[in-house]
Formats: sequence, C-alpha cells, structure tokens
Amino acid sequence: MKNFLLLTLLLVTVSFNNQKQSAFEVGEWFKFRIHYGVVTAGYATVEVKEAVKNNKKVFHAVGKGYTTGMTKFFFKVEDNYESYFDKVTSKPYQYVRKIDEGGYKKNQEGFFNQDKNTILVKDYKNKTEKTFTTPENVQDILSTFYFLRNHPNIDKLKVGESIIADMFFDDETFKFKLKYIGNEDIETKFGTVPTMIFRPLVQSGRVFKEEESVTVWISADENKLPIRIKASLAVGSLKADLESFKGLNNSFKIKMK
Repeated sequence: MKNFLLLTLLLVTVSFNNQKQSAFEVGEWFKFRIHYGVVTAGYATVEVKEAVKNNKKVFHAVGKGYTTGMTKFFFKVEDNYESYFDKVTSKPYQYVRKIDEGGYKKNQEGFFNQDKNTILVKDYKNKTEKTFTTPENVQDILSTFYFLRNHPNIDKLKVGESIIADMFFDDETFKFKLKYIGNEDIETKFGTVPTMIFRPLVQSGRVFKEEESVTVWISADENKLPIRIKASLAVGSLKADLESFKGLNNSFKIKMK
C-alpha cells in the first residue's frame, strides 16, 4: 500500500491524445476506486484547475489519494500531488508532494527553471533545499500524465513500440517508458468502452522494477481517459476502475451493442 497515489498516478500516466483537439481542459475531474484483491482499499481523484504563474494563466493539476473503510484503520493514506504547468508547452513550473502513508511522510515542493534545466527542491519536513540538473523538457509525475495525453506521436505507434518521457521524482530524473500493446473493448459501469492498452516499463533500480506487470486500459476517444488499471504485486494484486467523471473536453464514446 506504500506510494498509494503515486502508483495510481504513474500507472495512469499512459493517457494520450492522437487528435488536434486537446484531451483535457480546466474543469476536468475523475475518480478511481482502488481494489486490493477483493477489498475496496480507497479512492484517487485527479482534477484540472487554473492558476497564475509568471504573470500568465497555467494549468493547476491536483491529485489526491486516500484509503477508506477497514483499510484506513490498518494503513491510513492521505496523499496530495499538485503540478503547475504551461498551457502551451506543458512544461511544469512547480510541483507539490505532500504524503502520509502509514506514518511515512513527505512534504516537498519543486521549482523548475526550464531555461537553465534545473530544479530547486524544498523539503519542508527535513528543512533542506537542493538544486538538481535536469534534461530539457523534464516533467514531474503529475504533469507527465497530461503531457502524454496530448503527445503528437501516439497515432504513429505500432503494437510493441514505445514512447519515453523524462520524469523528475525523488531527487532524480528517470526514463518513463510506455509500451503500446493493442486495443480492446472492455465492460465498465458506463457500458462497453473501446480502449487502447499500454504497459509502463521503467529502468531497473529506479522507482519501479523493469517488468511488464502493469496493464492500463485507456479510452480510445479524444479524452484518452484511464479506464482500468491492473498490477501484479509481490503479494496479491491491485486493480483500479474509473468510478466517476465530469468536465471532459470531448465526448466520451461508448460502444453500442
């Protein structure tokens, strides 16, 4: 259950858009129900707001995750991730990471300087400040999700091909690799949804192991919403299903029988 929201956000990062129309806009909100085995372990929400940075309007994405029911008594999770990123370039200006996972806590903010390719990380829990060098067009974990939803190369992918994004997390930048598997119609509470299937692969020794243990189903419409996530864990399995949504920028397509 550690890194509860982080896992959810990282897995849904494979959302893309292969149309000129933007996959999202201010006001988009959706909620996931997280299952651990047969138990509903908690929920995660992601929302797009608007803020002002450097005297211009930017996207302000907010992701929250929390345990519920009996799971909350055994392992309490309250996670908050935020990202402020440019509406045109998708480059992030700032991120917030404030988490409490069974007593494991972090309270950080990162301030990007995309011109100098650096990031200043302020750790409020440990009262430290560090500056790190980053590659060009680096993303934080939440901005990566939106950056890839509008990625221009998704329509060029063939089965087995991947897209790579540079993501800064835990004081380092790593390559987040996303492999396209194919398409599938899946049954949901909303009806039959045509989806694209992806599997995230990351470098061994980084945040996650390099293995194809995670599968993500993304709506095959212009929204590219994450619909379902499955992950094989060392003990048991994790599943997340789209529970509700509002404020989509495009029509949500359901297949008629």
